Amino acid sequence: VIHPGDIRVIQPPVGGAFGSKLDVYPFEPICALLAKAARRPVKLMFSREEEFVNAPTRQPVRINLRLGAKADGTLTFREADCLLNNGAYTSWGPTTPSVMMRTFTSHYRVPTVKCRFQSAYTNNPYAGSFRGYGNVQATYATAIQMDMLAEKLGMNLLELSLKNAQKSGEVSPQGSRLDDLAFIECLEVAAQKTDFLARTDANAEARQKPGRIKRGIGLASSIHNAGGARIHKSDGCGTILKLDDFGHVTILTGASEIGQGSETVLSQLVCEELGLPLSSATVVNNDTDITPWDVGVHASRTTFIAGNAAVGAARLAKQKILDAAATATGYSTQELDLRGGGIVLREDNTTLMMLDRLLRSMHFKDKADLVITNYYYEPPSVHQDAQHKGDVSAAYAWASQVVEVEVDSETGVVRLLKCTAAHDVGRVINRLGIEGQIEGGIVMGQGYALSEDLVIRGGHCQNPGFRDYKLITAPEIPQMDISFIETMDGEGPRGAKGVGEAPAICVAAAVANAIENATGVRINQLPFTPENVYRALRAAAEDSSA
Repeated sequence: VIHPGDIRVIQPPVGGAFGSKLDVYPFEPICALLAKAARRPVKLMFSREEEFVNAPTRQPVRINLRLGAKADGTLTFREADCLLNNGAYTSWGPTTPSVMMRTFTSHYRVPTVKCRFQSAYTNNPYAGSFRGYGNVQATYATAIQMDMLAEKLGMNLLELSLKNAQKSGEVSPQGSRLDDLAFIECLEVAAQKTDFLARTDANAEARQKPGRIKRGIGLASSIHNAGGARIHKSDGCGTILKLDDFGHVTILTGASEIGQGSETVLSQLVCEELGLPLSSATVVNNDTDITPWDVGVHASRTTFIAGNAAVGAARLAKQKILDAAATATGYSTQELDLRGGGIVLREDNTTLMMLDRLLRSMHFKDKADLVITNYYYEPPSVHQDAQHKGDVSAAYAWASQVVEVEVDSETGVVRLLKCTAAHDVGRVINRLGIEGQIEGGIVMGQGYALSEDLVIRGGHCQNPGFRDYKLITAPEIPQMDISFIETMDGEGPRGAKGVGEAPAICVAAAVANAIENATGVRINQLPFTPENVYRALRAAAEDSSA
C-alpha cells in the first residue's frame, strides 16, 4: 500500500487531452507498481487497435426533444428524453446528463424544462469525457430544433434566435447566473458577416434548379461554462510567486500545460501586473513536490481559474514591492506603479529606480526580506443541489457559428467551405493562442459532423485504425473567419473567459442546418458521411414521388 502523500508526480511534456486525461487509467498504477517491483522503468505500449478499443469515446445519445412556442416565437417549454450508451464500464459517462441538462435549460430563454435521462451499460467501448462533454450532443439537438421551429412559425432562424437570446443579468431555470454575456452580439456578428438571411433564401430557391451541386448555409449557437465547473469539492488553483534579486519572476502553479498555452497566458497576466517583459517569467508546473493544488485541466477552466490565482499572487507581490519602494523613495504607494521593469511615478511615468535594484536592497538590508507570495483562487460557483439547481460555473460563454457547405446530390458528399464564428471570450489575453483554440475546435467539430464514426457491431469495433476511422486532414479544413466579442467578464482574470471547448460545440448543428438549406432534407443522424447523406436524399426523393 502506498500512501497518497508519498506519491510524487513529475509530468513530462505531453500534448492533447480533450478530456481523455481526466481519468486515472488502470494501467497507470499497474506500471508504477511494476516499476517498483522490478526497480527499472516500465513502459506500456498499445497497438493502434488496442487504443481504439480501450480508450474512452464520446457518449452516443438518442435524444427525443419537444419544444413549444407562442405564435410570436416566444419559447414556452422544452422537454428532453435521452438514452445514453455508457459502454461496458463506468468512467465519466454517467455524469454526461448533468451537462446536457445545463444546455437544455440554458440554451435560449426557456422558462419551463423537463429532462429525463437513462444511461445504459452495453458491450461497447466505455464512454468518458471529451471536448464539449455532453454539450456537443445536446446543442446538436437544440440548435437543429430551433431551425425547425422557425420554419413552422414562418420566421427565419436569426429572428427566432434573437427573440429568445438571453441578456446579461438573467438566471436560467437551473440557477445559472448569466452575467457579462454577448449572445445577441455573437448572433448579429456571425449573421452580418455572412449575409445569412439573403443567402438562406437564395439557396432555398436555387435547390429547385437543375444541377447536382447544391449550396447551403446554416447557423447554430451554444452556451458553455467558461469559469470552471463545480464537480469536485474544490474547483480552485494555487499559485506561488517568487522574484529573485535580478527581477526575474518564477510562477509555481498547479495548472498543467498540455499544449493549450497556459504557460504563456499565466506569464502574460503576471508580467502585466508587475510591469515586466514576458522574458522575465518562468513557469514551473510539472512537479507535485513543488507546485500547489489544482483540480486539473478540464472544463475550459485553466485561463480563468489558474489565471485568477496567478493574478492574485502577482498583486500581493506588487503591493509588497510598492511598500518597500515607498520607504526607499519617500513617495506614497498610491503615487507609485511598476512599469518597464522599474518603479515609476504613476502620474508622469518617471522612473525612480529599477526593480532589480530595489529587490536587492530588500534582500541585503539588516532585516532582509524576500518577495515570495502565494494565492489560492476558489471560484464563487456552487454544487448542484438535490433538485439539480446551482450556479456551477463562475462564468458562461456564448458562440454563434455560420457554416457554408456544398452538397453533391448524386454522391452525398458534403464539403465544408467556410465557418464564420463569433465567440464571447470575455477578453482576449493571447490572440494567437485563442485563434488556435477556436480553429482547432472548429476542425474537431467538423470531424464530428462529417466523418468520425466508431463503428461497433456485436460489441466489436469494425474500424480500429485511421485507415477506416476518418479524421479531417489539412485539405478538408474550411476557410475560417473568427470574431472575438469582448465582454470583460467581471470575475475573470483581466476580464477573460475560458474558451477551450466552446468552438467544437455547434459546428455539427450548423452543418445539419446548412444541409437542409441546400437540399430541403433534414438529416438527424451523425455523421454526415456520403453514404448517410445519399441514403437520406434518395429516401426523400422516393417519398416525394410516391
